Amino acid sequence: MTTRNTEFHEQEIHGGDIYRHPGVCDFSSNMNPLGTPESVIKAAASSMAQISAYPDIRQTRLREKLAVCEQVSPEMLLFGNGAAELIYAYAQALRPEKALLVIPGFAEYEAALRTVDCKCVYYMLSEERDFAAGEDLVDRITEDLDTVLFCSPNNPTGRCIPATVLEKAAEKCSKLNIRFFIDECFLDFTEDEKSTSMKRFLADNPMLFILKAFTKRYAMAGLRLGYAICPDAAFRERVRSCIQPWNVSIPAQEAGIAALDERLYLEESLRVIERGRVFLTEELRKRGYRVFPSETDYLLFRGPDDLWSKLLQQGILIRDCSNYRGLTNGYYRIAVRREEENQKLLDAIDRIKEDTWQKQS
Repeated sequence: MTTRNTEFHEQEIHGGDIYRHPGVCDFSSNMNPLGTPESVIKAAASSMAQISAYPDIRQTRLREKLAVCEQVSPEMLLFGNGAAELIYAYAQALRPEKALLVIPGFAEYEAALRTVDCKCVYYMLSEERDFAAGEDLVDRITEDLDTVLFCSPNNPTGRCIPATVLEKAAEKCSKLNIRFFIDECFLDFTEDEKSTSMKRFLADNPMLFILKAFTKRYAMAGLRLGYAICPDAAFRERVRSCIQPWNVSIPAQEAGIAALDERLYLEESLRVIERGRVFLTEELRKRGYRVFPSETDYLLFRGPDDLWSKLLQQGILIRDCSNYRGLTNGYYRIAVRREEENQKLLDAIDRIKEDTWQKQS
């Protein structure tokens, strides 16, 4: 029987553990299904000739190019060794006493807040509402909070928080002097990224802190390159002071610069993701699984309690979501991958169901 390694708790929080499961087809990590662009790989490889020098501590070339792409001032940008570093730096810089989180949600927010002894309160998404956030989320923002940390699209549900709800929440946070942290790392895989991003409120709301990353968008998680957009200069410097110098390597910076030219790649990835998401949703539902609506490159669904282990026996790794706060056994998240890989997953599920039926008959 296939079992999970539970010796290290951190390994149980995230997907993508191909090191304990070599050779699998990995649906547990939500990377761009097109894989890393060749230009990004070449840029990182070529930069190795420069590694006798320190990285640019100011990330000047990357900063200026990204600022143009994001249409923000270069000084608003903070870079991290992955988005995770910025989550922890945010918590260290703010040192909040009380924070509001949406659950189920990305576990790293709470883990970072716990390092500064922050009390967490929760807005619970319900299965009855297909894990959609409602207007009542704004009501949960009270003057005793120091920060809210939201993710849109949410992880693991794939649902965006409605734009009207986010706007009201941001406005309320501004009035109450509450820091508004919004994770938009998966927003690039949605159809309405430009119209739903909170970037349009940066000029009027200094409490905003927008988290993004190259990780998923360009399938370059191994290089660790995240960034944040923060309009408040004083708070931005507090966050920066919590990050070690030279945190973004030369290969990561060069890869990021190259990635920003990959416009056609991003357009094609959106088409692949849209087709794959619709296909997987329909096919999983045909097989009797409850699949929750998603607006990005992954799906949350309910299946048999032993599905994770049985799929792993067939060389397929999915994300068991039972350790998400608010979820239990039988909830799973899968990435949308290329057409032939999506079919491989479905074929494996069919074999499992057939084997189960034969044993019961």
